[in-house]
Formats: sequence, structure tokens, C-alpha cells
Amino acid sequence: MFSQEIFAARLKILRKERNLTLEKLGNEIGVSKQAVGRWEKGEREPMLRTLWALADFYEVTLDYLVGRTDQRK
Repeated sequence: MFSQEIFAARLKILRKERNLTLEKLGNEIGVSKQAVGRWEKGEREPMLRTLWALADFYEVTLDYLVGRTDQRK
């Protein structure tokens, strides 16, 4: 099951680990910086294809990203 709270926190942690701005991450996956900011605040949920893009970009599993497991790979 998708945990919006865990997703928001992990997305922010992963972005900060790579020293990316909201804008840079948005550019990498083809969305606006506002969209990334809303995800990190838990205000919105990304579409499935965007979740896949995020998981691929950060080289983590989709299950990790959405809070189904604590193992990144």
C-alpha cells in the first residue's frame, strides 16, 4: 500500500542526498518544481509512471519509495 507520508519523507531525503533542488529533480523526471514540492509536502501523489521514473532515477525499488519496504534495492 502507498504511504504518502513515507513517500514524501523519502523523496526529500533522496533529493537532498544528491544535493538537488526541486527544480533540478523536476527537470530530471520531466515535471515542475511545484509538483515535486507538493509531493514532498504530502499534498499530492505522483502518477505511477512518475513513481517509476523516480525509482529509476534514484536507483531504488518502487516498494522502497512508497514505504512497502525499508530496503532500497
